Amino acid sequence: MTTSLARSTGYDLRRPDLRDPAYQAFWLLRIGFTVAPILFGLDKFFDVLCDWETYLAPDISDALNMDPSTVMNCVGVIEIVAGVAVALLPRFGGYLVAAWLAGIIGNLLILGDFYDVALRDFGLLLAALTLARLATAFPGTSITALRQRSFPA
Repeated sequence: MTTSLARSTGYDLRRPDLRDPAYQAFWLLRIGFTVAPILFGLDKFFDVLCDWETYLAPDISDALNMDPSTVMNCVGVIEIVAGVAVALLPRFGGYLVAAWLAGIIGNLLILGDFYDVALRDFGLLLAALTLARLATAFPGTSITALRQRSFPA
């Protein structure tokens, strides 16, 4: 049976099967891009992992007319929201995380330092785009859809 999405895109949709390497990759990326942004976002309030303000270009806080700690708290909230978006709506959340990572890369380039982190974040950006693309192959894998399914006992 062909779904309307499959007809409109020309692609066959895959049945979620944990033995499928693409489905495994989808879930690995989804879990990673849910947990990491939430943890990093929370740490923006506590600075346990590092002093996050070190990575903020002064031009950014000046342009926003905010002190760096306030900017980093806002960044933390955005990262937490992005992680939750990936958990609930991975197709949208993947693109949101990718856009956020592009902003982080831009900030680091403005700062003129931490090019190694910028390069790492570019790799993460590609992975977030991959998650968003994989999510289109597995529609109905939102948290709500998973709860509505009946699983054998």
